[in-house]
Formats: sequence, C-alpha cells, structure tokens
Amino acid sequence: MFVDRVIIELIAGKGGNGVVAWRREKYIPKGGPAGGNGGRGGSVILEADTQISSLDWFRHRRILKAQSGGDGGGNCRQGKNGTDLILKVPCGTLLKDAKSGKVIHDFVEDKERFVLCKGGRGGRGNDSFKTPTHQAPNICTEGTLGEIHHIELELKLIADVGLVGFPNAGKSTLISSLAGLRVKVAAYPFTTLQPNLGFIELDNYKRIYIADIPGIIEGASHNRGLGLEFLRHIERTKLLIFILDASGIDGRTPSHDFRILREEIGAYNPELLERPYLVVLNKIDTEDSPSHIQEFEKNYSISSDMLFKISAVYGEGLQELIEKMTQRLSQKKEIEY
Repeated sequence: MFVDRVIIELIAGKGGNGVVAWRREKYIPKGGPAGGNGGRGGSVILEADTQISSLDWFRHRRILKAQSGGDGGGNCRQGKNGTDLILKVPCGTLLKDAKSGKVIHDFVEDKERFVLCKGGRGGRGNDSFKTPTHQAPNICTEGTLGEIHHIELELKLIADVGLVGFPNAGKSTLISSLAGLRVKVAAYPFTTLQPNLGFIELDNYKRIYIADIPGIIEGASHNRGLGLEFLRHIERTKLLIFILDASGIDGRTPSHDFRILREEIGAYNPELLERPYLVVLNKIDTEDSPSHIQEFEKNYSISSDMLFKISAVYGEGLQELIEKMTQRLSQKKEIEY
C-alpha cells in the first residue's frame, strides 16, 4: 500500500542517571567519591533515502523512541550513551509540526539528515561535585528527558515530469510504454489509486523521472474524488504533461478535459499554471479521434511543438514526445520547491 502521509510521536532517549559511589580500595583511607555520570540519551534523526518510495514503514507505528542512556557506575564509570534512532524517509518528504502544520524541514537530497529530537543529558555522579573544599559530596542528579515532537510526514514525489489527466485517459499505459513500468491498466476509472514513479534512460545514461498522478476529476481541488491526496504530487515536477483522451469513449472531449484540468490545477495552486507543459492527445488509433482532435485544435491554439498525437498502446508518436521532453527539461532551470 502506498502511504504518503503519517502522524507520529517521536521521543528522544532520556539521559542516564548519575550515581553516588565511593572508593573502597584496601589501604586507601578516605577514598573519596567515585560515582560516574549517566550517558547521553539517543537522538531521533531523519534521513532522506532515494531507495524508499513511500512512508509505508510508518503506517502502523504511532510512537517511536530512541534508546535511553545508561546510568553511571562506581569507579567513576560513565554510563553508555543511548543509540540514536535514524528514520529513513523518501526524498520529497515534508516534516511538519502536527498541530500547527508549520514545515520544520524539507528533505530533497539523498542522505540529507535532520536531528529532530535531541537526547537528554546524562546526570552527574557525585565525583563531578568534588571540590577542594567539599571533598566528600553525597549528591548526584538524574538525567534529563529527551525532546518530544508530535509530527506529520507528508510526501510529495520528486519527478522531472508529471502526467496529469482524467481517469482512463491512458496515463498508466503511457508510463508503461515510456518507462517499462508494470502498472495496472484497465478500461474503468480510478485504475490508478496511487502515484507511480518510473524513469526513461536516455542514450547518455541520464534519466528522466516520470510521475503518474492518479486521475483528477472535476472538483478535485475541493478534495472530491482522490483530490488533495494526490494533487500535491505535481508540485515538485519541472514539466507537466496533460494526457487527453481523444477517443471520446467516456462521453468527454479533449477540449472539455483540458479546460477542467487547468481549472482544477489553478484552483489548487495558481503557480502551477506557469509551469512548462506539453499536451498529449492519446488514443489516436480509435475511430472517433479525428473529429475530437479537430475540435480541440479549433478551440485551443497550441503550437505544434507543444501538441503531440500518440497511441500509447501501439507506441505511435512516443519517440517525438521523448525528444521534446528531453529538450524542454534541458532548457528548464531548477524549480524552487
């Protein structure tokens, strides 16, 4: 199951307690204090990892704790430090305060780390209280508690290209053809119930990462259908590709779909309408596609280098689309997320 939002409580380890102890060696009168300090509690650290694609691991975990530090011992022995708890998250994860929604950190780069909860300090043993005027202290302190944070992890996929379209427009078929990714394909709405992430490997060994966003419907910006659960996944993409069904098999037209898709994206985040985009008319192998394509070209004056007519099933027109995607991405500067 694909999980892209979780709420958990993270607790750093408590510091170990200091102890009161005395030197007991034979023939050493008035041996003095020998109580050691407690060890530091383990911290909670989050680390981005490109090998992880979702937040599934956190699905049934609501409280996670780092190890507490060990208590001090006699002979001035210091307690063992607690082991840090390192939690791996996918690149593209937002770390938020669960109550206020404030973004604490945004994980973008692989191996990027953030110390969220610092472990508690170890308590002091009586040896550390010894002074020239107070050589037999009989006191010690407890370790302090580790920091606690109630947080939300929200994943926004990081991809070069985001495929946007209505259910059954052929996005899953297209990403299967382009990236060789095995995804469920069928002729009914909402076949894709989770984002799919694949890539195209070019001749120069560079990769173009493609995210297939589950079908948007009218009202998605108001959280209708899959709505806001997946609209956020297009925010990090550098190039949008609108996939339009040219067959008219579901009673819709490419002109209608294109208008609704842009309205929903604009209502969700107007800045996304300024993002570079391409328009793909899919299913040109169907009987009614020529009339729908003609109507679309009449309603929208989209230049020929931005408009592509393809058949994802038969691979027609895909090479031209890949070439244009590569060209547009090479021209595009990095987007500030």
